[in-house]
Amino acid sequence: MEFVIGGIAAVGAGCFTNPLEVVKTRMQLQGELRAKGQYTKHYRNFFHAFYVIGKTDGILALQKGLVPALIHQVLLNGTRLGIYQFAEERKWHLKDNGDVSLANTLLISSTAGAIGAYTGSPLYLVKVHLQSKSAESIAVGYQHQHEGTLHALRTIYREHGILGMWRGASGAVPRLAVGSASQLGTFYVCKEYLETSKLLTKEKSLINTSVASFLGGFAAGVFMTPLDVISTRLYNQGVDAQGRGLLYSSYVDCVRKVWAKEGLFGLYKG
Repeated sequence: MEFVIGGIAAVGAGCFTNPLEVVKTRMQLQGELRAKGQYTKHYRNFFHAFYVIGKTDGILALQKGLVPALIHQVLLNGTRLGIYQFAEERKWHLKDNGDVSLANTLLISSTAGAIGAYTGSPLYLVKVHLQSKSAESIAVGYQHQHEGTLHALRTIYREHGILGMWRGASGAVPRLAVGSASQLGTFYVCKEYLETSKLLTKEKSLINTSVASFLGGFAAGVFMTPLDVISTRLYNQGVDAQGRGLLYSSYVDCVRKVWAKEGLFGLYKG
């Protein structure tokens, strides 16, 4: 049941956030492995990117990759939240005295995130490919010529086999492991602290939950963005006939090259 509820909630949110994902993907790929000032900056900022994509590719382009994105959300969040709920019901996240264990919470949430990321990786691969595809005048990153979700899945499988479907998963697993650990871990620890200390209210309330949710989201953004950039680069890069990346040979190689060419700013693009 937790899998179903988590998946449905994620799909609802995905319909509204997908345009943001399109913009984020384009900005993360812009200036790939080039120093600042050495590439054409098609997207100056978030709002400009939103405008340029809508004007050049058409307003519907802001919903590119929606189908694989929604299926990915079902697999990712349904699995992630289902696993965490399973652990929470068995009180694996608590100490013997009933307090929240930070170590256990981080371990459970990161494991749940990693499993969810691996499960939904093929759909995320297709999502990135479709969202990065654009008119030549504003193109960034490698341009995959997929006609749609099914065409992309068939093409990837035909050319690179079942292993090709999980290409880039090495970037998704640490991304979601860290993201889940930082978000859910911060949320539960902060919520427990606010309820115990009665800092904001004397009783359990929506205020405590809302504040803890905000802090969890903020923590996830800080820790997850660099990993998100690396993940996008690994998923989107072109590959040779043997399925080897044209730009990055591994996760570590990607981190090293982005840092060397683009610096810290490059890891926080998008």
